[in-house]
Amino acid sequence: MTTQVLEDATQSVSPALEYGRTIERSLAHRSAISEVFVTDVQNVRPMAVTAGIHLPLTHLYYSDHRPRPKLHDSLLLLEAGRQASIAGGHTNAGVPAGTVAIVHAFQFSLRNLSALRVGGEPGPPRIDTDFFGKTARHSGRFRKGRLEQRIFMGDVHVGDHSMDVLFLKGDENEILRHAQRGTPAPLSTEFTEWPGVVRRVAPELVGRDNPLNVVLTEPEFTEGSVTAQVVPRFDNPALFDHSYDHLPAMALVEAARQLALLTAGAASGSGSGSGSGNFFAAGYEGGFQRFAELDVPLTATAERTPASDGTHTVRVGFRQDDQEIAELTVTVVDVSHLHGF
Repeated sequence: MTTQVLEDATQSVSPALEYGRTIERSLAHRSAISEVFVTDVQNVRPMAVTAGIHLPLTHLYYSDHRPRPKLHDSLLLLEAGRQASIAGGHTNAGVPAGTVAIVHAFQFSLRNLSALRVGGEPGPPRIDTDFFGKTARHSGRFRKGRLEQRIFMGDVHVGDHSMDVLFLKGDENEILRHAQRGTPAPLSTEFTEWPGVVRRVAPELVGRDNPLNVVLTEPEFTEGSVTAQVVPRFDNPALFDHSYDHLPAMALVEAARQLALLTAGAASGSGSGSGSGNFFAAGYEGGFQRFAELDVPLTATAERTPASDGTHTVRVGFRQDDQEIAELTVTVVDVSHLHGF
C-alpha cells in the first residue's frame, strides 16, 4: 500500500466560491435536488478542496427544531460536510464514480454557536476538506481514507469534522453485505412501516414539531439511562433520499440525538411531558461495526454523564440480534444563554 499526503497548507490560496446554485446532485450522491447543500467545490492544492455550502432557511427535516434561538441544525452541517467530501473525493482526490464509501468512525463538534443563529450569520458558509488515502499497490485505487474538515460561517470557525472510511467497488459491497446477512438484503422502498410500531415518541420530547421526523418508539426510563426502539419513517425524504439496503448512518445519528435529548430532558426535569428543554446537540463521535438491517428490530440505549455546566454527554449503544451495531456519543448543550446574541 502507498499513502498520499497533503502538501504544506501555506502553499495554497483559497479560490473564490460560487453560491448561485447547487452542484450536480450525482456528485453529492443525492436523488433530490432539494437535498443537495453544496454550491461549489474548488481545488486548493493536491488532496484538498474548499466548498461553498447552502443552508436552507426552511426544510422539512433540518428546520424542524423547537429550541430557541433557532440555530442551523448540526446534522445539516454534518450532511453538508459529507456531501462536500463525496464531491471533492470525485473531483479532486481520484475516487471513481460508483465507489461505495463505508463510514468506520467519525468525530464532529461545533463551536462559536452564536454564529450559527439563523438570520444572524456572519458570512457565507464554507467547508475546507483535506483528504488522506491509502491506495492499493497494483490497482492504484483507494482502499481506506480519512478526511478532516473545518467549517466556517464567513471567517468564523464554527466546527470540525473528521471521518475514516473504507472504499469498495459495487460488487465488493454486495459480497460484504451477503457475508453479513447470509441472504439478500431487502430495500427500504419495499417497506411502508417498521413491523410492530404502535406509536412513536411525542415530537416535543425530542425537540421536534413534525411527527414525520421522530425516529424512536417505546422509550423505557431508568436511573441515568433511556432505551428505545429505532423506527424512522421510510417516507422521510431527508433520511431516505434514495433506496437503501440498510439503515443509513445519518438515521442512526438522528436516533442518538433524539435519545440524548430525551435523556437530557429527563435529567433536567423538562422531559416528563413538557418537552426536551432548550437543548442543542453540538457534537457527535463514534463508530459503526455492522450494517443496521431494515428487517430486524434495532434497540438503542443512552447513558448520560452528568455535568455541572449544563452540558450533557450521552453515550448511545445500538444493538440488533444481540450484536452491537454502533456506538455514538452526543454532546448536548443548553442554548438559552444565546438569546441575547
